[in-house]
Amino acid sequence: MKVLFTFFIASGGVETLNRLRCAALNNHGIEAHTLYLMPGTGLQNNTGTVFTTSDNEEIRLLLEQQQYDAVISTSDINMLERLRVFLHYKGKIIFEAQGLGTREAAVETIEMAIPYLQAYADAVLIPPTLHLHQLFMDMCPFMHRFIITGMLDTTSFAPLETDIPPYPALIWVGRLEYNKNWREFLNIGHRIIQEKPDTKLWFFHDPTLAVTADEQQFYETLKILDLEDKIGIFSNIPNSKMPMYYSMVARSGGVMISTSIMEGFGYAVAEAISCGCPVVSTDSDGVRAFITHNQTGKFYPLGQVEQAAYEALELMNNKTLRTQIQKAGREHLVSHFSPGAYAHSFRQMMNALAIF
Repeated sequence: MKVLFTFFIASGGVETLNRLRCAALNNHGIEAHTLYLMPGTGLQNNTGTVFTTSDNEEIRLLLEQQQYDAVISTSDINMLERLRVFLHYKGKIIFEAQGLGTREAAVETIEMAIPYLQAYADAVLIPPTLHLHQLFMDMCPFMHRFIITGMLDTTSFAPLETDIPPYPALIWVGRLEYNKNWREFLNIGHRIIQEKPDTKLWFFHDPTLAVTADEQQFYETLKILDLEDKIGIFSNIPNSKMPMYYSMVARSGGVMISTSIMEGFGYAVAEAISCGCPVVSTDSDGVRAFITHNQTGKFYPLGQVEQAAYEALELMNNKTLRTQIQKAGREHLVSHFSPGAYAHSFRQMMNALAIF
């Protein structure tokens, strides 16, 4: 069995997902490759068979040479028609819903996708997020739907004995765009600094994916909140280096703040928890798979800066609760998000589509 995952650009959570699942599937008898239409900073993390091209002829030759049993198109509606009509691909086509943003944005995307799904797709693959599952049930009842829980490399993403920063660090990982809600992180950080003046903010992002208006507003907000000397900005850090940073935050007595409006899975959050870095997060749907309030992490209501600061400060000040959450969070990820479980579920989906 041979499959191809396609996505727009090698970056972000989808790049992490593709890299992890290709390794897991290859280890369980399913040859898996990835095609990105554009190169991205995530290519520095590459460990498998990855192709990068948007040229129809090059993609056609790839499909002809590799003879994939199925192509999984992540979030790319146009790829469905492209595969079937212009590239004459005869195998199974699965549309995967990842990174669709807010609920409103997801509704808009699915509405546009309906005629393409009806005409060209054999199934839809959905992460275990309630809002996406409900939307596809309501809007695309005609489609075969499969739900597969994500996975995490908890061996690589584990607590490390790092240097300890001389101040508590608050870490945020994402993109400078609306759904990631970066502005709320700055406001939460500003509030926490009022209580703990030595706190520093660590901001990790990919500038190549930043929305221009958001990037400008970001630096303006830093100035308004007087955070310019309180923030470290980290650009395009290789994924393999992130366990070190998460461990440093954990050892500093700091926390991760996740402010997303909606998440399909939330890889950065899961990775942080796996490294022993406690997390305060919005209830952005996908993270419910591994955050239970006051057990494996903490939730705060979207937009409630004071409540977010309260929850973060409790994790920073209450050592007993912090240790309990750190331990339970990692144990939950190790127990429930193994690569083997993903490979088993993926094979079940392939078999249901008569691919053996």
